Amino acid sequence: MIVDERYTTYLNSLYPELDETLSSIRKEARENFVPIIRDETINLLTTLITMNKPKRILEVGAAVGFSACLMAKCAGEDALITTIENYPPRIPIAKDNIKKMGYENQITLIEGDAMEVLPTLDGPFDFVFMDAAKGQYINFWPEIKRLTADAGVIVTDNVLQDGDIIESRYAITRRNRTIHKRMRDYLYELTHDEGYTTTILPLGDGVSISVKGIK
Repeated sequence: MIVDERYTTYLNSLYPELDETLSSIRKEARENFVPIIRDETINLLTTLITMNKPKRILEVGAAVGFSACLMAKCAGEDALITTIENYPPRIPIAKDNIKKMGYENQITLIEGDAMEVLPTLDGPFDFVFMDAAKGQYINFWPEIKRLTADAGVIVTDNVLQDGDIIESRYAITRRNRTIHKRMRDYLYELTHDEGYTTTILPLGDGVSISVKGIK
């Protein structure tokens, strides 16, 4: 927990409840230890989508379809979402959840490794949400840049690694050092790419928001 849990609990208590179907999808995911977005990230994503009203959305990391359905609900009936998922056991659950929400015509779920799928996609996308393997964000970045529209928004979840990002690599367990380095490299790229304006929020497990400049 990056922010004092008391603040997080209080602030989350202020936000309105999700609708019944989304709430049940979230409940089932958490009961089965599926890593979906945290409540504070739900509220941030809801605000950003409602504010920007993107028409084409790309998600890297569908899990069980919760965040794709949330974005479809916020973006409106004319928004189209492409989401990618690589973990076979979650794919049928995601498809079922998308059907439950009635978004089969809005959400396209592509099965496969994002590193292989992203180069096959045609942009531009107005909004990109990345919530996949953290160690791959730096590798996704060139394709994400290509696919993002001018003035498009890129949101990346879980960028602070429960606070480990600020630690020396020698303070990190050996098995996590590669991810630690790659995430630091990714955050450096985001904040030093002159084509983007980026802020990083200590919210949830850390969220970055980048806006692509207009050429």
